[in-house]
Amino acid sequence: MKKVTKGQWNGYDTYTLHSRELDVTLLPRLGNNVIRIWDHVQQRDVLRRPDESELDFYLQKPYHFGIPLLIPPGRIRRGQFTYAGQEYQFDRNTANDNHIHGLHRTQAWCVSDIEEDDEGCSITTEFITSDDPNWVRQFPVPLKLEMTLRLQGAKLMQTFRIHHLGDRPAPFGLGLHTWFLLDGQPDKWTITLPVSGKYKLDEELITTGEVEPLGELEELTGGLKLQGMDFDTMFRIGDNPVRATLMHDDGYGLVYSADPAYFKHWVLYTKGAADQFLCIEPYTWLPDAPNSGLPNEDTGLIELQPEQSLELNLQLEMIHPEPN
Repeated sequence: MKKVTKGQWNGYDTYTLHSRELDVTLLPRLGNNVIRIWDHVQQRDVLRRPDESELDFYLQKPYHFGIPLLIPPGRIRRGQFTYAGQEYQFDRNTANDNHIHGLHRTQAWCVSDIEEDDEGCSITTEFITSDDPNWVRQFPVPLKLEMTLRLQGAKLMQTFRIHHLGDRPAPFGLGLHTWFLLDGQPDKWTITLPVSGKYKLDEELITTGEVEPLGELEELTGGLKLQGMDFDTMFRIGDNPVRATLMHDDGYGLVYSADPAYFKHWVLYTKGAADQFLCIEPYTWLPDAPNSGLPNEDTGLIELQPEQSLELNLQLEMIHPEPN
């Protein structure tokens, strides 16, 4: 039977899902973040993980580690928009008095279920946004958020369930700022990302909705070496599969995929020239979607109706080379 064990990180409870191939550690009470994936086969960390000595930095910028949740992802111009007669004002927390990366930071989620069986193990956590005065101040429509992580062998499945508890339509967007490690070897890693174009940004780094040809990044669709790349780039998926593949020259790697019904965009981010990290970020919505004037089918903005529930699914599968 696969199992879930309890631990600690800086005095906060952690829950680790175990399989023969992977250990996956969740920090529910400090942002519900997957802070570590340890690969037993390769004896390496898959994700950028926060060291216990980095607590202050983690509290300030939790989206710099693990698989942090962005609701909604990206920038919103002046942090402001109106939707279905409701005014929204998010905190202006980045350049040009804009908002970036949503309302979810280090909120405490509650563990509601743990399951262990012969095939794998899972944990479910939940958070009600109206329990957080800071969230409600900026996004007054109440939501219940649930997340289930299920680990089976080398495969991690992540399911979000969003429940609308309010009385008027609300705009919803979700993204994940997932930090994969390159181990200082960008010349040995290749990213394959089937996309149809890249989004143009204005002078404030907000997407305009205009899609440009991939140009020199055309190799992404068939495999692009990361050596010399400097990404902070958003891509349109179009009719392609929602699947990113990151492979090492030795045949080791991963496939990161998401629900094509809702995930319309990828962001790649290397934090300068590719060296230690590659963030592969699935987004449901285009940043600043409510202000874009574009149709929801283009931006990916999800209009939640009162009492509606929504399910979003993602999967991360590690690929291990056959032993010699």
